[in-house]
Amino acid sequence: MAKVPTVDLSLFFREGYEDKKSKIVDTISKACCEYGFFQIVNHGVPLDLISQALKVSKSFFESPTEAKLKCSPLPNVPVPAGYNKKPNPSYEFSEFLIMLPPGSDFNIFPDNPPQFREVMEELFSQFMKIGMVVERILSECLGLPPCVLEEFNNDRSWDFLIALFYLPATEKERIGSNPHKDLSCFTIVLQNEVAGLEVQKDGEWILIAPQPDTLVVNIDDALQVLTKDKFKSPRHRVVRPNGRSRNSFAFFHNLSGDKWIQPLPQFTKEIAEPPKYRPFLYKEYLQKRRESKSKHITRIEDEITISHYAITEE
Repeated sequence: MAKVPTVDLSLFFREGYEDKKSKIVDTISKACCEYGFFQIVNHGVPLDLISQALKVSKSFFESPTEAKLKCSPLPNVPVPAGYNKKPNPSYEFSEFLIMLPPGSDFNIFPDNPPQFREVMEELFSQFMKIGMVVERILSECLGLPPCVLEEFNNDRSWDFLIALFYLPATEKERIGSNPHKDLSCFTIVLQNEVAGLEVQKDGEWILIAPQPDTLVVNIDDALQVLTKDKFKSPRHRVVRPNGRSRNSFAFFHNLSGDKWIQPLPQFTKEIAEPPKYRPFLYKEYLQKRRESKSKHITRIEDEITISHYAITEE
């Protein structure tokens, strides 16, 4: 079975070791082109924090529904931060809590477990830090100076964190999250020990088996456009396991909604090649995706994706 690569990032927190770093960059670059996924160890996120985050998240999701509903999103806010239970039949067994940047007026926190807020805010902060490290590495993977993506995507106020919880599979339904592609630049995923995350490659579904102390990174739509398809935003899903619940976290290293998205000039103007996508406003794309999702579209070809902005050759 094909295996998504796992790389050690410890050297990227030290000076020197350029030859070894270069080999790691090559491995990540190949993974981003072939899978759109890779895994990282020695990433700097404290392991005791990871353990605690999974513990308090599971405790919250297993609490009585009445208690969870007290954390429902505030009315008339742009992002439904708080406890959400998806009404779509494909997600009816998936419950998740959306977190916005610490200090946001939209954040909702439960009283129990009492350490929930402190742990989530610290996890958010740590994911933001490793996200910036990954962003610099991806710039190098693309043959760009390390600061290029960071300077383009310098507004961290749109990043967000989701804690997800899936009940065990039933006889009639195993899917926890339908096949989809993420919208932002890239996503960092923390899995517990229960498997379920799969990525599609060449028509086959490949399991990304959980590994201790490991984070998963996947490329998203915006980065595929910025790199003019050099990096792929892969279709992925979650299949619920038999007999066990599954909880995880997804951190979205996002773009500002007011950012215009189009291939970076390094992949078009500087090498005299035409772009593959016409410019589009990121928040408009988010809105189109939300509208598409609300219609419960079942055919992939009817789904609004970045192909909506593709420039066809005449």
